[in-house]
Amino acid sequence: MKASELIFIGIKGSVVALNRATGQQAWATRLKGNGFVNAVVERGRVLASCSGEIFCLDALTGNMLWHNQLKGFGVGLATIATEGQMNDRQTAVLAEQQRNEEAAASSAAVMAAT
Repeated sequence: MKASELIFIGIKGSVVALNRATGQQAWATRLKGNGFVNAVVERGRVLASCSGEIFCLDALTGNMLWHNQLKGFGVGLATIATEGQMNDRQTAVLAEQQRNEEAAASSAAVMAAT
């Protein structure tokens, strides 16, 4: 099985992997607490944050590869961002946003000069 054949769900302090074709559970890994779990899949790994901590799991087995308690940051919600996360649509949106910001800066410079 490949990671692309799985769907990953963060739920109630756990990450669950389901077979994309059948919906059958492939694995489940308990992380911490009973709260919201943010999960990102990248390069065969699932990065998941919950209860103010981050976990790295093997996408095929659910085995924990590493865990960081993020001491001193509290237990609130955390987002995960990785370079590999960006898809073509996101890249296009960011490029358009950058063009708009550059055009606005140019207009402001022209108006300031007059």
